[in-house]
Amino acid sequence: MFCIHIHEITGTGNVAEPFKNVFNRDLIAHMSAQFFRQSSRFDRQRFVQLASEGIEALEFKQRSNHIRAALSLCLPDDFTKASAILTGALCPENEADISQPSGGTEGIRGWAILPMADYVAHEGLEDFDRGMDILQELTKRSTAEFAVRAFLLADTERAMKHVHRWARSPNLHVRRLASEGIRPRLPWGTRLGMFVDDPSPILPILNLLKDDPEDYVRRSVANNLNDIAKDHPDLVAEIATDWLAGKPGPLRRRLVRHACRTLIKKGHQPTLQALGYHPALITLNALVLDQKTVPFGKSLGISAELQSASAGPQDLIIDYVIYHRKANGQTSPKVFKWKVLQLNAGEKVTIAKSHNFRPITTRTYYPGTHALEIQANGKNLGREEFELTM
Repeated sequence: MFCIHIHEITGTGNVAEPFKNVFNRDLIAHMSAQFFRQSSRFDRQRFVQLASEGIEALEFKQRSNHIRAALSLCLPDDFTKASAILTGALCPENEADISQPSGGTEGIRGWAILPMADYVAHEGLEDFDRGMDILQELTKRSTAEFAVRAFLLADTERAMKHVHRWARSPNLHVRRLASEGIRPRLPWGTRLGMFVDDPSPILPILNLLKDDPEDYVRRSVANNLNDIAKDHPDLVAEIATDWLAGKPGPLRRRLVRHACRTLIKKGHQPTLQALGYHPALITLNALVLDQKTVPFGKSLGISAELQSASAGPQDLIIDYVIYHRKANGQTSPKVFKWKVLQLNAGEKVTIAKSHNFRPITTRTYYPGTHALEIQANGKNLGREEFELTM
């Protein structure tokens, strides 16, 4: 399956190298050879020169845009002719691992599709239906989830007619595009403001795909709902209640839980109740940190003793919140999953884990006072402070 995760790739000798290097001269040369096979008038040497020049200094998305610009200069001005070259250069539609570029004369798939799809978004809006059809073909060999957003913004109603058709496609990648392409807040993608404000046009697509046989598609449905939850939490709680009615199977329950992950962490009570979690009747007997000063790069040990105050069994989602210190001295909370459990009336349990303060690309750490808070079903149970040293 193909999925966007921008981290690192493993090169020769299992040495990690920047992910941006998936766009390199070899990939560009392979693309050029496939385009030339479709049209002997395609200037393959010019394309390689334009697409490769200065690419080493660029980051991931910049490299993709650089290749897209070269396509605009080297493909025919006639979009119909350019489309024939693009689609003719694709590898056969099959079950191959589309996350990897193909070699030899098989055709193009994998990361090379990203600048090709962006080319369609830049050059194909005037030939709207043909452009959408090309994105359908491109996504079978990778994904067009970013490029389709230009069409949705240009003419939402017309684009959604294609999306409804895609949702019924026999190809799992096309069905996944029907959900992923219309995510209101797709990471790395242009925000679809009309769906942020009013997600109702999205919902029939998600409802159609919620029981898709492929986990790849169902996860996209869950991620789409998670996007919606950031602006319309009560709506997503209503959807969760509806989708969980009548004792559905484990796959749908898993989808709904994943879709509600942000709302669960926020302790959104309508969502928790939809999932069968009621306000926690629980006492925190002890919250213990194994150290009050944590060196950066080390771990903080956490343990908590909980006791049920309920007259009967209760299901609990136990999370913990780290209040990270910011540059201005304020703190910012980040919720982390801990444990899902059931406690009987009066039952006690001790749970423990460690939290690692290691360098990550998505957070900048600052020394000083931090805090840890434990919560059950969204209810704050207690808090302890500690110092992070750098």
